[in-house]
Amino acid sequence: MDRRCYPDWRIQKARIGFHDLTFVVDGRANYYIDGNKFAVEAGDLVYVPGGSVREAHTFKESPMHAYPFNFFWAEPHNHIRLPFGVVTKKLITKEILAYIREFNHVWMNKQPFYMIHARALFELILHRLLHGMHRQTIMHMDPRIKKLTAIIEEHYAEDLSFNDFAEQFNLHPVYLGKLFKKNTGSTYKEYLQRIRVNNAEHMLMAGGVTVTEAAESCGFQDLSYFSKVFKEAKGYPPSAVKKH
Repeated sequence: MDRRCYPDWRIQKARIGFHDLTFVVDGRANYYIDGNKFAVEAGDLVYVPGGSVREAHTFKESPMHAYPFNFFWAEPHNHIRLPFGVVTKKLITKEILAYIREFNHVWMNKQPFYMIHARALFELILHRLLHGMHRQTIMHMDPRIKKLTAIIEEHYAEDLSFNDFAEQFNLHPVYLGKLFKKNTGSTYKEYLQRIRVNNAEHMLMAGGVTVTEAAESCGFQDLSYFSKVFKEAKGYPPSAVKKH
């Protein structure tokens, strides 16, 4: 949707059930999310997760022009939040704007199969945003942690010793642990388990392996522990993967 705000445009205060992802291309506005004020301007990405209390207004001297997307995740996943702050800068590229304008054209013309076309474009927009955020994170990541995460993603099925990594980088394990958490947002154990669980899930979805085989192939030697960790991460046991 192409939103060209009138000078007195505003969003009344209310709790929203959907997610609001708005691309601001011109003008200014103030958003109030859960009681906190956020000033937005051209080039900003605004993200308001479902369940938030949202309110907004623009300015008469500089009305906002934006492309908002209001959407729900398929149940039972609507509680999942995108990894953006309320306002994120320097993520909207010319490529993303081109996809947004193409989406708007498809949505307004409503030709046959337009829903499939529009959904594919929206998912492509999300992909480019997440890729851009990941690239920014990698650029600012400590090179030692970048190397360590690459090793984990390549050798997650092996017996990886955190203390060995600390010795390899000539760092105290406690300091390396803090550095890892600062750069990734997760502890080493959480990161390793997430990689292992996600790969086990992919194997089970593809079929041809048992839960035990998937667990062992992804570095879990204790089946009970694997089932516990998997359910905590996914919300359902590994035996129920194909039902989700």
